[in-house]
Amino acid sequence: MKHSNQCALLGILDDGWDGLSATARARLAHAGLVIGAGRTLQLVAAQLPASAERKDMDGALGDVPGWIAGAHAECRNVVVLATGDPLCHGIAAWLVGKLGAIEIEILPSLSTLQVAFARFQKPWHDVVIASCHGRDAGEWTLGATPEHGLYPLIRAVARNSKVAAFTGPHNTPARIARALLIAGYGDEARISVACQLLLPDEQRYADLTLEQAAAMAFPEPNVVLIERAADDRAPAFGREDDEYIQRTPEKGLITKQEVRALSLAKLRLAADAIVWDIGAGSGSVGIEASCLAPLGHVFAIEKNEADAANARANALRFRATNYTLAEGRAPEQLEHWPDPDAVFIGGSGGELAALIRLILARLKPGGRLVMNIVTLENLATATAELTTASASGGKSGGIRWDVVQLQASRSQPILDMHRMAAQNPVWIVTAAKRL
Repeated sequence: MKHSNQCALLGILDDGWDGLSATARARLAHAGLVIGAGRTLQLVAAQLPASAERKDMDGALGDVPGWIAGAHAECRNVVVLATGDPLCHGIAAWLVGKLGAIEIEILPSLSTLQVAFARFQKPWHDVVIASCHGRDAGEWTLGATPEHGLYPLIRAVARNSKVAAFTGPHNTPARIARALLIAGYGDEARISVACQLLLPDEQRYADLTLEQAAAMAFPEPNVVLIERAADDRAPAFGREDDEYIQRTPEKGLITKQEVRALSLAKLRLAADAIVWDIGAGSGSVGIEASCLAPLGHVFAIEKNEADAANARANALRFRATNYTLAEGRAPEQLEHWPDPDAVFIGGSGGELAALIRLILARLKPGGRLVMNIVTLENLATATAELTTASASGGKSGGIRWDVVQLQASRSQPILDMHRMAAQNPVWIVTAAKRL
């Protein structure tokens, strides 16, 4: 039942008045104020009562709650027009939060994604929805951070084999296709684009390759569907050492699988963890950490130019799109990173004591620092710093720490038999910051 002095949030598609329900039409017929983007206002302009005030919210979204409150105080009914289903990456959640006690009624239309899937005759019960409809995100680059406008979409593709996306005038299907190519997706990915849905010049492009879509200009507005071969059997961690590109002919700069596995276990990564990898080497620990924290991000640093190049190549090989590598010597650049939930030190460049103090000060409550140490001198430095920190209290105090010595042996062939060959021992030092 319609109440007086009400705000209705009404979904509408490009078929305009013809696509509205009788209830939606009644709300517009009794509206004293109609708010919408210019193009949506135009869709119903001919049917609005002459007494209804119209406000264009293009570039003025922040003013909308005030407009509604003002009309509410004057006992005028308000209709806010939104595209499709305003609860599906629309303004509904934001507007409801802003209006507080003002009653709001939501009358959704079909989502444009629903229409697109119907056109492509594709089921969408297992599709993940993302959006890059906002500001100009710029082109995607390897190592882009979560601040990039395409980041949520690229990460959705990394985690799911079917992703639908709302696009925008800047973040077009062609830009999305280019981003996916840069991120390492190739022939196994396809993109479908539905343009100007419900308009007379509606166009659809099904199952394009990324290369095809990257070079095309698509009519606006549009939505996209990205489909790729599922890689559900790809390991989150535990890759073999030789799967990583590493320095040759000398191999040994990579953290060995046995040490890597225990170090990652000691980090105790949450799915949304912010991780620092200091002395990244070939990137093995940080890249596997990015898989264990798919909703988080890994910030890595490596001073050796050749190793940094290998780490970048490995990140591309394993499509670690939540991994950013800086080239340089820690603690340089760390001040620009967000505070970490977990930190791994694989190499310190002679700055171990300073790094431990900095990290303990920046580490979030409950966070963990894990260090791989191979020399007695560095072990002495690390345990001395941790002992001092645990005793001092303050911002870097309140920690507990322990050391594990790990020495693994691997089988090697000898004649027609096998023997065990010992690897060098590694001390795994872990410091946990109390909550």
